[in-house]
Amino acid sequence: MPIPKIAAALGGLLLSRGGRRMAGRHAGKLALATLAFQLWENRHSAKAPAAAEPHPRRRWSGRRV
Repeated sequence: MPIPKIAAALGGLLLSRGGRRMAGRHAGKLALATLAFQLWENRHSAKAPAAAEPHPRRRWSGRRV
């Protein structure tokens, strides 16, 4: 399973001393933002394949049978 981009960004943030201090102060906000982003990403990726392939429709030629 590939590592999500947000996890890589948070991991990079935690490597610096200032990043650890900021993450400790705002841990709840970061967790909520990460969860919201993953939820949005999942919903967005679920909608994309349906919109990518158009539904074939018959065009009315104007001729009545």
